[in-house]
Amino acid sequence: MTQTLSAQSLIAEIKTALEDKKAEHVVALDLHQVSDSLDYFVIATGTSQPHLQALERGVREKLQEEGIRATKVEGPSPRWILLDYGQILVHLMSPEAREYYDLEGFWADAKRI
Repeated sequence: MTQTLSAQSLIAEIKTALEDKKAEHVVALDLHQVSDSLDYFVIATGTSQPHLQALERGVREKLQEEGIRATKVEGPSPRWILLDYGQILVHLMSPEAREYYDLEGFWADAKRI
């Protein structure tokens, strides 16, 4: 992955792409202080499977404009799509999956950015 943007700039690009596609409850977490192996999570809610897929396309297209490609994509599923950008993991979740897995609660000590 050719990364010309800092992690903070990349997170800002991801958040913009998600907001452009009407993602709900977009949150970015800095996991450096609470995890030895994870850096950042960006979590967003999509209201339906087509909306989740639109969010995925929006993020991927926005970052591809910067020459950045996901190293791995999990999904699509009706509940959760994971985009792996190395130090940044993007979780696109249905409202039910987001409530059930409660990533923000699990990582409650992480700094929100």
